[in-house]
Amino acid sequence: MTLSLFIEQALNGLQFGVMLFLIAAGFTLVFGIMNLVNLAHGSFYMIGAYLFATILQRVGAFWVSVALAVVLTGFVGALLERVALKPFYRRPYLDQVLATLGLILFFNELTRIIWGAQPLSVPLPAALATSVPIIGSLSYPTIRLVILAIGVLVALLLYLIVAKTRMGMLVRAGASNRTFIGALGINVNTVFSCAFSVGAALAGLAGALAAPILAVEAGMGESVLIFALIVVVIGGIGSFRGAFAAAILVGLIDTFGRLLLSPLLGDISVYLLMAVILSWRPQGLFPANG
Repeated sequence: MTLSLFIEQALNGLQFGVMLFLIAAGFTLVFGIMNLVNLAHGSFYMIGAYLFATILQRVGAFWVSVALAVVLTGFVGALLERVALKPFYRRPYLDQVLATLGLILFFNELTRIIWGAQPLSVPLPAALATSVPIIGSLSYPTIRLVILAIGVLVALLLYLIVAKTRMGMLVRAGASNRTFIGALGINVNTVFSCAFSVGAALAGLAGALAAPILAVEAGMGESVLIFALIVVVIGGIGSFRGAFAAAILVGLIDTFGRLLLSPLLGDISVYLLMAVILSWRPQGLFPANG
């Protein structure tokens, strides 16, 4: 393996890793902190991609379309949480799994009805359709570097919000003792609704950023949700630090596994990584209470 190929694949792995983190962060927020198993979280990734593609076609401004898609996906998340998922906070995990599996089917069929069964392609603006020289003759797509930078920035911002702000404190406190926080006059339902909306918006951001480099199609959220679940388990339930570290690790392992072995064995290497880490640290790399 040449140095140029190694650097290129390492950047691919990092970019895939931060994309996984954007999805896993929302799942960590909902599952690890709010104690809700939302298997339909990958549908927000799909919805974000479809909304971005549609808005871009109408508006033409790339970053405005990304922002609008993120906001609208967050609104869809808030509406879904209020209408369908709020009663399931205190229900058994099996009930949550069955309900959100049904939502996956609902959203997949809804996207087919609205946008059709054919995948959508999203054009890149001229500024992002270029490549940046890295080393020697190696150039790397600008859009992938932008995704990498946004992922790192969002990770830092999330850490600051959860660890340093009053809203982050309320979310963590509400997850630990919902009754006590409610007795202090704080509306926990509103806090949880906001947290759920933020989680959906993060998945929508990942979908909007992935739309120009992947086909936008119904069901695109399922495969990425599996990787997001692996990231959450490896990193530690409820830990944003663990989710970020695990996402980067999974992204690199998957990318180099596909390169050095095969696409099938590349997928298997991720599951083997999860098995090895959990046999060593069953609570994950950086558990929230660790």
